[in-house]
Amino acid sequence: MKYGNKKIVTEDGEFDSQREYRRWCELKLLQRAGEISNLNRQVAFGLIPSQRDEKGKVIEREVKYVADFTYFERDGTFVVEDSKGMRTKEYIIKRKLMLKEHGIRIKEV
Repeated sequence: MKYGNKKIVTEDGEFDSQREYRRWCELKLLQRAGEISNLNRQVAFGLIPSQRDEKGKVIEREVKYVADFTYFERDGTFVVEDSKGMRTKEYIIKRKLMLKEHGIRIKEV
């Protein structure tokens, strides 16, 4: 349980919060209506590659951001979306790295 959220298990999988599950249901309806396409959940984006020593041993693991949802809007715009209740310091840094490394601004819902 993270920040007071209860995980929810549904026929569509496990969700970290009610907010995330409700948004998933909304996005599925939008996809059925043809407003969005290629809807995906839990998509990982590499932000900082793993660091290795001279022998190849990993000394720092990769840093990645896992988006709640990704999809394309009707005009072809690629959207990375996060159902945020709490903006942690870690999330804010990852949000900034997403913009710097991938040119993607995360849509917070």
